[in-house]
Amino acid sequence: MTLKIKRYLALIPNLLRLILGLLKDSRVPAEDKAILAAALAYVLNPADFVPDTIPFFGLVDDLYLIALALIRLLNHVDEEVLRTHWTGDEDLLPLVREAARLGAKLLPERIRKAVVGQIKEDGVA
Repeated sequence: MTLKIKRYLALIPNLLRLILGLLKDSRVPAEDKAILAAALAYVLNPADFVPDTIPFFGLVDDLYLIALALIRLLNHVDEEVLRTHWTGDEDLLPLVREAARLGAKLLPERIRKAVVGQIKEDGVA
């Protein structure tokens, strides 16, 4: 499992480029752009629920949040909109779903609930 999550963590730069592309895309509704911007701000904040200075786990909550925001976006836009901005080699949709599942498994329940609670406040879930 550790190798799998490390593979997903290595994709965070591609996921951030994806979010930046989606923020500029006129096909993405304003509410979804706000959610993506909030997710981006969370990821770029080094003092989030699990500080990024903590090896491995410091990025798992970031990955989990990005995955949840993108899954939510899939309910509002055609998946081709996401694929247009994806620069990674792997198929984006299964990757995002698996990243969310892995994040849910790896994060302690208290942190998982805090991340989900934060994104609910920002309108993600």
